[in-house]
Amino acid sequence: MITRRQTRAVRVGSVTVGGGAPISVQSMTTTKTADVEGTLAQVYALRGAGADIVRITCNDAEAAQGLAGIMPRSPVPIIADIHFQYRLALAALEAGVHGLRLNPGNIRDPRHIREVARAAAERGVPIRVGVNAGSLDKDLLDKYGAPVPEALVESALGEIRLLEDAGFGDIKISVKHSSVPAMVEAYRLLSTKTDHPLHLGVTEAGPPPAGLMKSVAGIATLLLEGIGDTIRFSLTADPVEEAEAGRKLLEQLGLRERIGLDLIACPSCGRADVDVVAVATAAQRALEAEKLSIQVAVMGCVVNGPGEAREADIGIAAGKGKGHLFIKGKVVRVVPEADMVAALVDEARRLAAEGVEARLAAADGVAEELARETADALLASQGDANDLAARRARVARVAKGD
Repeated sequence: MITRRQTRAVRVGSVTVGGGAPISVQSMTTTKTADVEGTLAQVYALRGAGADIVRITCNDAEAAQGLAGIMPRSPVPIIADIHFQYRLALAALEAGVHGLRLNPGNIRDPRHIREVARAAAERGVPIRVGVNAGSLDKDLLDKYGAPVPEALVESALGEIRLLEDAGFGDIKISVKHSSVPAMVEAYRLLSTKTDHPLHLGVTEAGPPPAGLMKSVAGIATLLLEGIGDTIRFSLTADPVEEAEAGRKLLEQLGLRERIGLDLIACPSCGRADVDVVAVATAAQRALEAEKLSIQVAVMGCVVNGPGEAREADIGIAAGKGKGHLFIKGKVVRVVPEADMVAALVDEARRLAAEGVEARLAAADGVAEELARETADALLASQGDANDLAARRARVARVAKGD
C-alpha cells in the first residue's frame, strides 16, 4: 500500500487537490483559446479521456475573452496558464477561471505578483507556482550554474514567500524538469520543505513512446513514495493521450478506481499455438468498444494461463485449436480458436450484466476437464518448460534434509 504524504487541501473548482483527496489528472488544450468552440470540443474530449482539470493558455487579450465564453460551458475546472503579462492573470480571473498557473521565472515584479494574489484571494481561486527548468530566473542560474534541483526548489519557495506575504495561501507547486532524475530529486527535496500540494510532471517529455516512458518513470517513482497530489503527462502528442496515460497510471498504481478496460497478456513463448499479439490486440480493440470496466487476460496456452491469470475477471487461454474461456481462473467454456475473441467479448458482456457467481454457475460442466486434458497433452508433447516436477522434487529433498 502507498502511504501518501499529508498536504494541505486546495479547491480547484469542484476538484480538491491535496489533503488526501484522490490524485487528479490534468492536461492542457492545444487549440487557440480565442476559438471557443474548438477549445471546448477539446476540453470535452479530455474529460472523456479521464482529465479532472484542464489548463488553457491565456496569452493575449483575445484568449482572455475566449475564456469568458468557455467558462460557463466547461465540464471540468479550468486553469489559466499565464506567462509574462500579469494583467492577463487579472483578466482570466475576471473571466471566471478556477485556477491560475504562474511561472516565477517570467513574472518577476513582486508588486505584480501581489496584485494577482489579492485578486485571486477575493475570488477564492488557487495559484500554482509552476517552476520550469527552462525558465529559471537568471540570478538563480548564475548562483547554481545550471537548473539543478536546488535551484528549482529555491525558485518555488521564493515565489511562495511573495504570495504568503500578500496574505495568500491557496497554493500548489510544481518543479518540472526534462531530466527524470533531476525532476525526481527536485520534488523529493521540495516535499521536505513545504506541505503545499504538489503537481507532478516531467516537462517537455517529448512524443510517445519515449515521452510516455520518461513521464511514467518520474511520476510513478514519486507517487510510489507518497509524493504528489495531481499529475500531468507533458507529451508532444494529442493531449487526449496525456489524459488517458495519466488516468491509466493512477489505476495501475491503485490510486484511482478503474473506469475502463485493463487487459493483461502473457509475452508469449515457444509453447503458444496462437499469435498472442494478434489475439490480444483484437481483444483489446473489441473490448474497448464495449466500454466495460473489467480486467481481461489473454494467455498463450492453457498449461499455465488460467492459473497465472486467476485474479483477472475473465480471460482466454489457447490450446490445440481451441480457446479455453475462464472466469477468475475457472474454465467455463471451450470454443474454436477462430471464435476466441468473439467468445471473450460475449462472455464479458454477460459477466458485466449478470455478475461472477451467475456466470460461474452457468459454466460448461466438462470445460475444466477438457482444459486439463489439453494441458496434459501439451506437457506430454512439448515437455514442462518450467521443469516443475523435477524442481518440486529437489525442493522436497532440501526441505527434508535428504
